[in-house]
Amino acid sequence: MDSNKLSPSAPSLSPSALDGLKVLELGQLIAGPFAAKTLADFGAEVIKIEPPGTGDPLRQWRLLKDGTSVWWQVQSRNKRSLALDLRQPEAQDIVRRLATECDVLIENFRPGAMEGWGLGPDELQRLNPRLIMLRVSGYGQTGPYRDRPGFGVVAEAMGGLRHLTAEPGRVPVRVGVSMGDTLAALHGVVGILLALQHRHRTGEGQVIDVALYEAVFNCMESLLPEYSAFGAVRGPGGSALPGIAPTNAYRCQDGAYALVAGNGDSIFKRLMGVIGRPDLAADPALAHNAGRVLRVDELDAAIGQWAAALPVSAVLAALDAASVPAGRIYTVADIAADPHYQARGMLAQVAMDDGSALTVPGFVPKLSRTPGSHRRNAPALGQDTDAVLREIGLSTAQIEALQARGIVAGSGKGQGAA
Repeated sequence: MDSNKLSPSAPSLSPSALDGLKVLELGQLIAGPFAAKTLADFGAEVIKIEPPGTGDPLRQWRLLKDGTSVWWQVQSRNKRSLALDLRQPEAQDIVRRLATECDVLIENFRPGAMEGWGLGPDELQRLNPRLIMLRVSGYGQTGPYRDRPGFGVVAEAMGGLRHLTAEPGRVPVRVGVSMGDTLAALHGVVGILLALQHRHRTGEGQVIDVALYEAVFNCMESLLPEYSAFGAVRGPGGSALPGIAPTNAYRCQDGAYALVAGNGDSIFKRLMGVIGRPDLAADPALAHNAGRVLRVDELDAAIGQWAAALPVSAVLAALDAASVPAGRIYTVADIAADPHYQARGMLAQVAMDDGSALTVPGFVPKLSRTPGSHRRNAPALGQDTDAVLREIGLSTAQIEALQARGIVAGSGKGQGAA
């Protein structure tokens, strides 16, 4: 089977790393669901709880196909959908019953919401001491800001990222995707795997508290120690990386930009050879990064002059031949046409329920023995409600009574199906 062509219910050709792991997802939009999606990609059984009638708002975000976001097919693949009104006591009781059978619960509501429903960690871990709870929020479960609403863009600003993503003297720009949410989700997955290892040794579950701003801040490299040691407040560097030279984007003859990372000592010498500046390669003052930083404008001018005389394809070919790291700026059209993406299985073809094809990102990271796999398409709203409720012991009459009162939504491909 071609790894890039996946059917709606394609069986995994290899065992999955997380086979047997049961996950209950109570979050919505990006951070919590992305963490659950990552676990589902590697074999976890994920039951996603959504509000009846509307479902996760992500179903309606950005570009829609047949009424549902195509993003949904990525964020919720391999999951099951249980439409449940968490504001109702009967629904809260269902969550408690599910929590007793699950290994992991993921939620990204504002702090206090779960406790208000009687679903806080004290209650759920009393019922299931082995339960691992991932709690993702803007500012964490403690501290003076805990009750503030927090989205990824705010976390990116508070975490230090937004200040750096700008041209000096201009308005800081937003990263074009929800980076704060995704970083928090990945930190949450790391926390879950660490907690599973602890549970394997002790039998104990625990709570993982991930704040969006902390996930961003954790990736800020030398920002804080430089301020602590020198009082240095790092500012925006535009397309360069301040303090490391030379590395920048250089405009080529055809108007495209080449990104060149010539900041390694031996790489720098090879780069200077390519651009015809052996004098700079031999200059002892430029042998190490500290000296190059002092003359970064001179180096950027030399590289820029060379690049401006050639089309980007020639620039990149010359740098590749000399083993100098370089690349061009990809649009999604470039990504979709790139043979390396194809060879690595990163352009997966999914057969939609209506028979049409959709290209979605493949599975990351690459595991040699237990790779990620596509087992089922993203669910329609409430598609698995009846099955999940029967699995925890509810009868048909009980399910119908809950449906009649609007506490759960009945199954059906017509409810938000993609």
